[in-house]
Amino acid sequence: MSTTSAQNVIDTPNQQESTSGVNPKKFLLWLFIVAIIMLFAAFTSGYIVRRAEGNWMKFPLPASMWINTIIILVSSIPMIWAYRAAKRNELSKVKTGLIVTFILGLLFMGGQLVTFYDLVDMGVYFSGSNVAGSFLIIIAFAHAVHIIGGLIWLLIVLAQSYQGKVNSTRILNINLCNTYWHFIGILWVYLILFFYLYR
Repeated sequence: MSTTSAQNVIDTPNQQESTSGVNPKKFLLWLFIVAIIMLFAAFTSGYIVRRAEGNWMKFPLPASMWINTIIILVSSIPMIWAYRAAKRNELSKVKTGLIVTFILGLLFMGGQLVTFYDLVDMGVYFSGSNVAGSFLIIIAFAHAVHIIGGLIWLLIVLAQSYQGKVNSTRILNINLCNTYWHFIGILWVYLILFFYLYR
């Protein structure tokens, strides 16, 4: 077997999709995304039902929530850049894009902490007598947990890029990370629009 043929055999498992269909890891990611969608659909449905029962505290959304929305949307740009660079074997750009995405993700998390403090200053906090605030905090916290998962994933892919394991023939992991990161960004946009319309 030639050197080229041997290399093809080694790299085949790392392709985005197998010749027989969707890669199993990609399929599992989409199942996970569907589960997350169902979770937040349940949260927001419960929110609407409880709001209709009355005794509901109305309050404006803190400005920090809108700033956080801009941050998470902007973070998609370097993530796309990193993914496209990996497809072109531009490894330095892959690392830069992942690092910038990670930093913006940290800024988003820091902004969420500011949001929680802003809510407390407005008298909105987790309490049995303040159902509206409790719902908002629980949903925002659940989203933050998924952001943390995304940040950990970014670190893993970043480490792989420094090991030379992220390139045009090993694209799967950064592809999946790219998909997940965009998803949690879109999810946050949905949530803040939901809170704005049903606060």
